[in-house]
Amino acid sequence: MPPSSNAPPIPGLTPFASLSWSIPGLEEDPTMCLRCRSAQLLCGKPVCPILLKYQAFERTLPLVDGTELEGTSPPGLFVGRFGYPKVAVGPLLSPEHGSTELLDTPEDWVGRSVPELVGFRTGLVRGTSRITVTDAERPIPLLESLQLLGIAGESAESEAKFRRPPRGHLALSDTAPPFGPSAPIERFRLDVRRVDPHLDRLSSDVHANARVAVGELYDRGVRVSRIQRAFSVGILGRHGRRRLVPTRWSITAVDDLLSKQNLEHVRDLPELSEILLYRYTALDNRWIIAYLPGAFRYESIEAWYPNTLWNPSPTHLVVIGDHEGHSGRTTYAAIGGCYYAARLAVSESMLRLGRQAGAVVLREVHPGEILPLGVWNVREHVRVALRGIPERLASLDELDHRIRETFAIPLERWRAASALLHEARTQRRLDDWLVPSAPVAS
Repeated sequence: MPPSSNAPPIPGLTPFASLSWSIPGLEEDPTMCLRCRSAQLLCGKPVCPILLKYQAFERTLPLVDGTELEGTSPPGLFVGRFGYPKVAVGPLLSPEHGSTELLDTPEDWVGRSVPELVGFRTGLVRGTSRITVTDAERPIPLLESLQLLGIAGESAESEAKFRRPPRGHLALSDTAPPFGPSAPIERFRLDVRRVDPHLDRLSSDVHANARVAVGELYDRGVRVSRIQRAFSVGILGRHGRRRLVPTRWSITAVDDLLSKQNLEHVRDLPELSEILLYRYTALDNRWIIAYLPGAFRYESIEAWYPNTLWNPSPTHLVVIGDHEGHSGRTTYAAIGGCYYAARLAVSESMLRLGRQAGAVVLREVHPGEILPLGVWNVREHVRVALRGIPERLASLDELDHRIRETFAIPLERWRAASALLHEARTQRRLDDWLVPSAPVAS
């Protein structure tokens, strides 16, 4: 049953990095997991997060023999952010041989279940080594191998020696997707048989700045996740300015750069003259994307149901969002990377549609979202939703009706949080004052 619309006012945003819980109620009652032992699901989750991650580790750890590992990299790598500018960098390795690209390709994860997705992430062993971000242009041998991995066009056979046997921990991260076992890496050997020619060429171009390189790769059809990987490992940009970029930052930076590039063209398109509605449901997230008549504007709002990942309250919902006008924004969005991930999907959709419009992205998160999966969840699911056939609505009242029938959270909470829905009802457009001329008598 949805919470009452008399819930308290929308609280101020709490930065994700400051959240110390990952299982609702655990701070208030540290014995909860011990008492529950996955039998009673006292945290309100439909599946025990600890047991789910343990089962994934259970499948991986037996394949990791001591301090040496032979297997395949999808290709994948990770650049941490803690300790910046000296950060933990290393490859993501699968104990399996053969093609493992699926394990680190979010574009292919739509339609997969949460256990499958957790298995993808925890099935990769992460090697780590501390490297200063400015070393991207004068790499040590390990970083040189990782940069080669950054332009790989397919899975690469790998061998690694660790300083200690890789091991995992069951603390659920509140910032990054789940990870498999990890250990400091001592030696790494890589066999890259094929490189992506577009990534190879742009990595060798020391005169193109990172923005231009990212845009050209995208225009050439290179997948966004691959561009983000190359951006992260410091192989794009002008000579003297290349840096390692923490994976979390590189994902949002690429989404932001690419959506801005698309929007430069979107703003020149004719304006949409009707309301289009797209709906989608996946991983216990419900989506509505509404295109409103007029010039480009954009808004993204998330409503987190009680007992969901970022809302530990057992009774009150949390709604957060941000928006921008026709000319864009200059400050970082309050809801973080999800804002830019959805904006990229929206900009791509408008280019296909050949129209600019006001875009409102509404996401209702239910308790089935038990683990942080990453902003790919937003980008790829909004992409899929916007490739569908839209409903054409006759009025804003009809849009209100669709919101009511799709979401459990009351319409009033969405209206209170949305600047664009409010503007659509109160701001008169020039078209509203134009009266069709009477037909000329014959």
